[in-house]
Amino acid sequence: MNVQTLLLDSLNARWDRYNLELKNCRDEFSEETVHDFRVATRRLLASLDLLKTVIRGAKIKMMRRTQSVKDQLDNLDELRDGQVILAGISENIQDLPSLQPFEEYLLCREKKLMRAARREIQSLKVGKLAKWMRKLAEAIEESQPDGLDPLPAVDEAYARVIQRYGQVDPAQPASIHRLRIAFKKFRYMVESIHPILEGLPEDHLKRMHDYQTSMGEIQDMEAALQKLAEFEKTAPEGYDPEPVRSYYKEQHSLAISRYLEDRGKVITFWPLRAAPNQPFPKENQP
Repeated sequence: MNVQTLLLDSLNARWDRYNLELKNCRDEFSEETVHDFRVATRRLLASLDLLKTVIRGAKIKMMRRTQSVKDQLDNLDELRDGQVILAGISENIQDLPSLQPFEEYLLCREKKLMRAARREIQSLKVGKLAKWMRKLAEAIEESQPDGLDPLPAVDEAYARVIQRYGQVDPAQPASIHRLRIAFKKFRYMVESIHPILEGLPEDHLKRMHDYQTSMGEIQDMEAALQKLAEFEKTAPEGYDPEPVRSYYKEQHSLAISRYLEDRGKVITFWPLRAAPNQPFPKENQP
């Protein structure tokens, strides 16, 4: 597969998936369909970020369009956080009954957010975005094949990952969150071009997914602590949040410890290429 075909097929596939998941959300709105729509949106954004540096003259227009897509994603963040916390509560409430009032609060909040999200998704208008996507596909088709090189964009995304990796401070979990955001964008870029990557290890994409998940678990616990603090302001009289707070703090510390054990794997996910076709680093490389 040549690069031109790859970029075109990847863009079309991610645009089709975005539209499919949007339709699924509208036809049968649920936690699962919202999750799938969020994932499809993130992958589409990664393709657009990749093409910003590949298609000449597209950067400014693309910045406007990608921001509109990103706004759709941001509007669903709070709903996603609450649902992840609720899933964790359902697994642990038998051992920690103090979670029940917090669960009731989150369930009430979820209903409101689900109604707002349903309205948001039903009102989305993608006509202008669809027209622009067609123009972007035409720009890829009209480009000279030897001028389409996605690797510098991935190099740039990975350099940002390494920069934020160097800024990680275990005492400042926000620094891990910043790394996670950069890594997620990089990971989706790699996914979109992996058919043309020579020497890509067989389990590479899975290992990247697992690395991102380990950072996501830290963020999930931070979101839980934030929601608990909000709940305390309206909690029933006499409710003691300390057992629940202690539980989430312990889980937060464990998540950080698990991530720190494997954080060095980030250097294995992309060559810091001084020259083209430099091989992927080995997992046991220091």
